[in-house]
Amino acid sequence: MRVHICAVGRLRSGPERALVDDYLTRFDRTGRALALGPATMAEVEDKKGGGMAAEAALLARAVPTGALICVLDERGRRFSSPEFADQLATWRDQGRSDLAFVIGGADGLAPDFRAGADAALSFGAMVWPHMLVRVMLAEQLYRAASILSNGPYHRA
Repeated sequence: MRVHICAVGRLRSGPERALVDDYLTRFDRTGRALALGPATMAEVEDKKGGGMAAEAALLARAVPTGALICVLDERGRRFSSPEFADQLATWRDQGRSDLAFVIGGADGLAPDFRAGADAALSFGAMVWPHMLVRVMLAEQLYRAASILSNGPYHRA
């Protein structure tokens, strides 16, 4: 199952980019034997200032056709890391070929886009900067692959 991170805004070079790249590389390596990956990132920017609706249109074009859409939203479901790993495995085992995690911009995701998603994931009640959410998601993807492969990374 290919994994796509579709996000508003560009992640410039720097520590966040380095962390995302590192964790996605680890995910690709670990997930390959589990039929998870590769992971890619699609970044969109609304240069015309159209707000959440314009961002939603750009994000919709970035999501592969037929992909399961999981939005990142503070109102979404909270998973433990093992539960998240199990959810990834369930989606994979249901025959999904593409999974898109969608991260909104500074104002979040348009309500209609959020309502049309297949799932919603939360990293807690706090609001996180979208650049850090990418790092946290990439790390949790790697952690999930490690859990599913019985690797030593997750020590719970």
